[in-house]
Amino acid sequence: MTATGGAGLAVVVAHREQAASGVIVLSLCLPDGGDLPEWSPGAHLDLELGPGLVRPYSLCGDPADRSSLRIAVQLEPDGRGGSRQVHERLSPGSAIRIRGPRNNFPLVEAPRYLFIAGGIGITPIRPMIDAVDAAGSDWQLVYGGRSRATMAFADALREKYGDRVSLCPQDETGLLDLTVLSTRPGRGLVYCCGPEPLIEAVRQRCQQWPAGSLHVERFTPAAEVGGAETAVEVELALSGRTVTVPPGVSILQAVEQAGVQVLSSCREGTCGTCETTVLDGVPEHRDSLLTAEEQAVGDTMLICVSRSRTPRLVLEL
Repeated sequence: MTATGGAGLAVVVAHREQAASGVIVLSLCLPDGGDLPEWSPGAHLDLELGPGLVRPYSLCGDPADRSSLRIAVQLEPDGRGGSRQVHERLSPGSAIRIRGPRNNFPLVEAPRYLFIAGGIGITPIRPMIDAVDAAGSDWQLVYGGRSRATMAFADALREKYGDRVSLCPQDETGLLDLTVLSTRPGRGLVYCCGPEPLIEAVRQRCQQWPAGSLHVERFTPAAEVGGAETAVEVELALSGRTVTVPPGVSILQAVEQAGVQVLSSCREGTCGTCETTVLDGVPEHRDSLLTAEEQAVGDTMLICVSRSRTPRLVLEL
């Protein structure tokens, strides 16, 4: 995959509803009412909220419904401004451009699933549950949040699926009980999305399981990796340019300063928008998205955070 520039798709907000305290759900449609791009459970959209302000949000609707794309957005008062823009500016009739959908958290076929969601992490997992239930697979959801009032879709999931859904509001039950991970669900998979402390706790409990048993999606970066930075020379094979990336400047920033447009969104190594093919050199991966196996191959990198183990990189840009 080559991360290059591209125009977003113009959509309008058709409907807005309150899904929980601090969480709204937006339904996005084409102005002419036509079919929107296909997507699969786990996919997300990038919303172009302003110059240099692009944010990814997971899709939570029905993939079979091509007439609208639904996203849930939690207000983060201390965030970087994206959720505040959505909550304050987007209402029915608002026009906005989107990119995608793209899927970095795909649902893999398995005989059984354990879903673990924390807070707004329920968003990509909700369509997964609908899909595996329709397919007749065995599954269970453990869903935690600060309180019932903050847990989007909680009542609807419990009403539809009954005891398969365990709701664990922290103010009632304490921290999420992960003893459910004491034994691996035979040949089953675990899907987890939520805050970093939850993902790390789940990851620790799954360390002895076979590779590929645990699938996670992060909304915030994992603990920072990498040491002291040195300058690196980056050749842009498609653009015919070579840039020097000094310490303290990301490869993405240096490429943009050289006049080469690159699609990007989170700039934290979590969304995958800027994933770029590596033609030569050895990347030093600092992202929170690629699996250990993908990082070991080294044929792509997230240039918003990752650097280089070699003095020179050649990228397909």
